Amino acid sequence: MSDPVISLSEVHAIATTILTGHGVSAEQARAVADTVTNAERDECKSHGLFRIPGYLKSVLSGKVDGQAIPEVNDLAPAVVHVDAKRGYAPLALEVGAVHLAEKARTQGIAALAITDCHHFAALWPETERLAEQGFVAFAFTGSNSFVAPAGGKQKLYGTNPMSFAWPRAGRSPVVFDQASSASARGEIQLHLRDGHTLPDGWAIDADGNPTNDPSAALAGAQLPFGGYKGAAIALMVELLAGALIGDVFSFEVSERDNGDGGPPTGGEFMIAIDPSRTRKDGGVATMAHAELLFERILGQDGTRLPSDRRFAARTRTAADGVSVAQVLYDDLQTLLAKAQA
Repeated sequence: MSDPVISLSEVHAIATTILTGHGVSAEQARAVADTVTNAERDECKSHGLFRIPGYLKSVLSGKVDGQAIPEVNDLAPAVVHVDAKRGYAPLALEVGAVHLAEKARTQGIAALAITDCHHFAALWPETERLAEQGFVAFAFTGSNSFVAPAGGKQKLYGTNPMSFAWPRAGRSPVVFDQASSASARGEIQLHLRDGHTLPDGWAIDADGNPTNDPSAALAGAQLPFGGYKGAAIALMVELLAGALIGDVFSFEVSERDNGDGGPPTGGEFMIAIDPSRTRKDGGVATMAHAELLFERILGQDGTRLPSDRRFAARTRTAADGVSVAQVLYDDLQTLLAKAQA
């Protein structure tokens, strides 16, 4: 039997109905549903509907305030802070991005610090959104403690993703989003659900031995990509999204987490740069110069630019809808029934 196929509008409706039916405000639910729908649209399954049960658990357990209204604090001409008030990250990001863009346009470069939020998604939505407005953008966030430092055997760092986006005139931006671990946590969970083994180098078991078993990996520790190089990036993200903005490190998140399986509490740090303000000539040639590099990359057989796969998926899913694993679809139908009862 093939998996169910649903439209993107149905994805959004399912996510919204489940969350609002369990006490999440319309704005918080809409922001989460937008994020989940965008992930399904781009065939990023580990951050799509797969996350809805976790989003819900965090509200039901009391970890997340589903009625939270983000609070904006103007800290400096080029720095804005958003206190998410224990709400989900997507709404706080939307609110903060408006002020970040305004400051970057005025100052040339600006930073956004989001604290006390619950992030359960990819980072490319927020950097891509800024790049579409003409900014070069960076984003960093931590997570629960899942990743051993290089040479270590115990969890310390989060998967600590980072995203970078570069604007392109008349074209979709170049965007990458990657964990500093060898894989995202959700990818291991999907391997477990689907009965697949893990590639070499993703994880170690509880005794510190390399493992291809998703269950053993989840009980043990994930590994940074590239050994000490990935571990150094994980360290950087800990400092940027933790100490720098006054939020928690990943090991502190895990020590305080209630184990509900939902998004971790933490912070996110973003930077936006206006490329028209970084050169004496006003940046007139910046975009054209970047295109020269992209052309050289694509001039080699077998290459593509980061995010090209996602952009190609958008054309398919807009027309054909998205497939949802049967076991997940059944779970979502159960949650829908409870939300509508």
